[in-house]
Amino acid sequence: MISYLFHAFFYNPIYNALVALMAIVPGSNVGIAVILLTIAIRLVLLPFSLSAARTQRAMKTLEPRIKELKEKHKGNKEKEAVETLALYKEARVNPFASILTAIIQIPVLLALYWVFRYEPFLTVDAARLYSFTPIPHGVSLQFLGILSVMGQSLTLAIIAGVTQFFQAHMALSGTMSPTAQGGGMQEGFQKMLGAQLKYVFPFIIGVISYTTSGAIALYFITTNLVGVFQEWHVRRTLDKEAKMGASAA
Repeated sequence: MISYLFHAFFYNPIYNALVALMAIVPGSNVGIAVILLTIAIRLVLLPFSLSAARTQRAMKTLEPRIKELKEKHKGNKEKEAVETLALYKEARVNPFASILTAIIQIPVLLALYWVFRYEPFLTVDAARLYSFTPIPHGVSLQFLGILSVMGQSLTLAIIAGVTQFFQAHMALSGTMSPTAQGGGMQEGFQKMLGAQLKYVFPFIIGVISYTTSGAIALYFITTNLVGVFQEWHVRRTLDKEAKMGASAA
């Protein structure tokens, strides 16, 4: 049942979009179709990311008051929880917004990855196509005329790892709390997690990109670059909203 729903609402629509793009782009180039589809889906998900970013920023501004509540009700978890929820309600913050955003995005991004991972681009699975989906007559597997999207590509794998590093660096610089200098357990965990995301995860992405295919590498490269742009756009939008709120006050 779950598998059927996943394929019906996520996998098949994304696969059809990829095939349609392959039929439209010049030379039916798979690499270009992968890039365009990844960009399109990331842009569709942008409003959800913006909502999550607003929540993160609001939560960060509430950190001093939440810390005061923890000190005030030390040892009384029930009272602390009640007043913390009241504080969220007063500030009109939904602490679960980021979780809901992730739940929405995860199946879409997984379906996108699996389409690039398991579909043989040389042939089209007609059983998955909608009646209105155009079918490409010929498929080009050479991205930029030199890099195969089906075979392994060390060049694309390295670029995937490097772009992942920059994407993680930008994301962490916007979310790490400036108070994470105290050396507490939570701050130590944040620093450890940040170091893994910034240095270990790019290496893992590079290895995955090299051991799978150039199409997967292109997917990671594109989603990382879109992630950098998305982070910049989110910060710019939130800064504008903050300035407008300050001027209105």
